[in-house]
Amino acid sequence: MAYALYQILVILLDVLWWIIIIQAIVSWLIAFNVINTGSDIVRTVLTALDRMTAPIYAPIRKIMPDLGALDLSPMVVLLAILIIRQAVLPPLFGLV
Repeated sequence: MAYALYQILVILLDVLWWIIIIQAIVSWLIAFNVINTGSDIVRTVLTALDRMTAPIYAPIRKIMPDLGALDLSPMVVLLAILIIRQAVLPPLFGLV
């Protein structure tokens, strides 16, 4: 039972990892005018990605200093996911 819970948590962290990566790539494509935000599909995808990640980024953005256009909160979340997945979960579930 514990191993199943561990696997579920790892899968959820992996999904969150890829959502953040996809959001970063889409934001870069928008910044370089490769993707047009006037399209309904692009706007829908961007809104969905933003709604999924905004609650995760909000506490980090409150703590981190404002660097203008440079937002490092996705990188902090990715680092936290990596630490949780490799250093916290295995000892917690006795998989070391």
